[in-house]
Amino acid sequence: MSFRVAFIGLGVMGYPMAGHCAKAGHQVVVFNRTTSKAKAWANEFSGEFVVSPKLAAESADIVLVCVGNDNDLRSVILGENGVLAGASEGKVIVDHTTASAEVARELGLLCEQKGVGFLDAPVSGGQAGAENGQLTVMLGGNPKHYDVVEPVLNCYAKFSRLLGEVGSGQLAKMMNQICIAGAVQGLAEALNFGKQAGLDCKAVIEVISQGAAQSWQMENRANTMLQGEYEFGFAVDWMRKDLDIALHEARKNGSTLPLTALVDQFYADVQKLGGGRWDTSSLLARLETK
Repeated sequence: MSFRVAFIGLGVMGYPMAGHCAKAGHQVVVFNRTTSKAKAWANEFSGEFVVSPKLAAESADIVLVCVGNDNDLRSVILGENGVLAGASEGKVIVDHTTASAEVARELGLLCEQKGVGFLDAPVSGGQAGAENGQLTVMLGGNPKHYDVVEPVLNCYAKFSRLLGEVGSGQLAKMMNQICIAGAVQGLAEALNFGKQAGLDCKAVIEVISQGAAQSWQMENRANTMLQGEYEFGFAVDWMRKDLDIALHEARKNGSTLPLTALVDQFYADVQKLGGGRWDTSSLLARLETK
């Protein structure tokens, strides 16, 4: 079944995600704040671009959004030129931004008042996952809205799941980032320890990756970390934004995140080294400068 899909935000994630929708046969119209990028996408995928989120939403059954943060999200959904101004009753907005649960609930309520569906749907898998159509999507919202959009999500996701009411997707993404922060720090410390001990760390990783220490980070980042290569997708600046969201939510719900708070400060050290655009595995660089 073919849908009319609007995609708002053509960053490193949104650009290929929108492309997968077009290649799957959906009619895709895009909006991006930098119009030249929207034009380039339309030329590459034989799609259409427009000059406002409102215009994109007017012609779409499903509106997909992938921008930077809470403020970016409000700017493209609200206002006279926003998605909600162009979305009519019965349409569904799917927000792939990693944002706060607060903004998800806020926008979900505003959409509900207009008869528009809203799903918060942050993704995991990074730039490579977006390019290869292998993302994982965590969703919050109404099951009937999820049923409508699932075929479109399948264009770029290997797995998606509805986890509860609006806001649940963002809370799940916070858990995801908390886990990643701990795993990367542990891997960085292990590699630094092995180097200091004079071990062949590449050989050790080949061994321990077959046991209980195995992780996605170990499989995909250990060798590049050993080579001092930190140009693989998800940047430290973005990770700090995500961890700030998680720490803020923890203060609200009474949970404690001591390791997450510590790793967040370690990422601040990486930023001071000039590594704000390095990927998250660059925690090793911090240890090697001490």
